[in-house]
Amino acid sequence: MSDPILSLNKATVTFGGVRALDDLSFDVNRQEIVGVIGPNGAGKTTLFNSLVGLQKLRSGTITLDGVVVSDRKPHQIAALGMTKTFQNTSLFPDMDVLGNVTTAGLLHHPLAEARDKAADILDRMRLTPIARAGIDALTFPQRALIEMARAMATNPRVLLLDEVMAALTPSEMDEVMETARQLRADGLTILVVEHHMRAIMSLCDRIVVVSFGRKIAEGTPDQIAADPAVIEAYLGSSAKEKEVQHA
Repeated sequence: MSDPILSLNKATVTFGGVRALDDLSFDVNRQEIVGVIGPNGAGKTTLFNSLVGLQKLRSGTITLDGVVVSDRKPHQIAALGMTKTFQNTSLFPDMDVLGNVTTAGLLHHPLAEARDKAADILDRMRLTPIARAGIDALTFPQRALIEMARAMATNPRVLLLDEVMAALTPSEMDEVMETARQLRADGLTILVVEHHMRAIMSLCDRIVVVSFGRKIAEGTPDQIAADPAVIEAYLGSSAKEKEVQHA
């Protein structure tokens, strides 16, 4: 049974004469992990920026748990329970890991409570050993996990993961995916933009495919891997079709 917590209804964003999002509609159910894929320039970044209020829609609506948020500011949307990580980690280099996560908790809590919550999140994500580490000392997977931890400190109900597995090895991707599954088991809903097909096919319950701002396919990983429109628009070759089917 569907139980949407996030709904897009004919979301449209234009830049000049270009429609970066073109009547885009889909739902995300509670405690579901949904992937968004598409070729470069498909509108994925615009989509995520629109969801968190960094980009205004020209028309259409975005609804979070029954509340229209497409007219809200970023901090208001975060307070309502939707936040995103960033492709290029935006961690504060002059703070340690605990301090970085604590700053995000200040959205809802005074400093002492935000610090306690940050420590709890780091413990839950098995990151306590690096809580006092400087940002410059972190590996790529550690930075990705800290981005997720910082997003979690805002008390999200919907977490948007934006290319958190970029530049990771397969084993490092497995670690990040396991963390995402644990967060979902704890009640979180997750929307993922990711170029790594193995990760998308392994992690997601459902996948939405966009091309030139339009949804061209939606379904389970198996359905998407076999969809000719997806293969042509996104994968581009029969060889890559086999790669996805065997991921």
